[in-house]
Amino acid sequence: MAAVDAQTIGKSYGATAVLDDVSLTFEDGRFTSLLGPSGSGKTTLLRIVAGFVTADRGRILIGGEDVTHVPVWKRAIGMVFQSYALFPHMSVDDNVAFGLARRGVRGAEASRRVGEALEMVRLSGFGARRPKELSGGQQQRVALARAIVTRPRVLLLDEPLSALDRRLRQEMQVELKRIQREVGITTIFVTHDQEEALALSDHVAILDRGRIVQAGSPGEVYERPATRFAASFLGDANFLEGVVADGGVIVGGVLVRTDDALPASGAKALLAVRPEKIALVPAWGAAPAGANAVPATVRQVVYAGAASTYLLDGPGGVALTVFAQNRTGGPVAEAGAAVTLAFPPKQTILIKD
Repeated sequence: MAAVDAQTIGKSYGATAVLDDVSLTFEDGRFTSLLGPSGSGKTTLLRIVAGFVTADRGRILIGGEDVTHVPVWKRAIGMVFQSYALFPHMSVDDNVAFGLARRGVRGAEASRRVGEALEMVRLSGFGARRPKELSGGQQQRVALARAIVTRPRVLLLDEPLSALDRRLRQEMQVELKRIQREVGITTIFVTHDQEEALALSDHVAILDRGRIVQAGSPGEVYERPATRFAASFLGDANFLEGVVADGGVIVGGVLVRTDDALPASGAKALLAVRPEKIALVPAWGAAPAGANAVPATVRQVVYAGAASTYLLDGPGGVALTVFAQNRTGGPVAEAGAAVTLAFPPKQTILIKD
């Protein structure tokens, strides 16, 4: 196994810069997700690591070795594509063994390694079947077995679960995490799905317009977003914009406090609060001691059984959202109700616009 270092990678297509001097280390044995919207550059970066795309500038190192100009087949990588890319005329065994044959591994050794790979993805006994005889999840497992059977140093995954339905996708997330842990392989995973990135990753890098906006553990990036984009793309966030005053930020005439260091009094500031960090207090209740207490009016309630989403108008008419579990048999406030939104200063994050 090996760490991967992308050093000041730049890539443009015509006048469009797809990657703008991106530098990122993918740690040895860790699962790293590249997260971002379409066009953010995440797939291009993955393909540059693989060798399918040549960077205009910068270097790719695998295990400390410069592979920038090394062809794909010499980089010791395994890759799983969004479309699986299985050979329909071949059996499962032959699909998995394809990479081994290209490397000169045949006969009993190839059969043994194919059997081990299929056992790891829980498809023992499926070797004689053709891809069309398998479900989508089973085809994905075959593609994964084919990628790991050659014992690559790095596993690259290009949105491999996007074609699956929600339930199967969740099941495959668990399996993918299990397999990655068992093999201990350095894994780079491209996705646009926020929940998927949080569930699978040891490390998350958020890309926007060819640049890394923020990188860190899922908890770090989610709990402490650095920018408006990071806060809104990874999860949901409420934004409170105002002017710094003694003790906090004045938002629509209401003082909102944060534990973060604020700029000088009179400066503009942008605060972010996750919807699930806010407690919705009915008119007859009281906000907890020490919490921010922001008046709001419920505009709409979206009931979803276990939880409800409240859409509200806050100070100065700012639109706010609160997520709350239905612990008392249903929503605690109806549309039109005046409420107080309570949230702790430590969960009120100062971010860049």
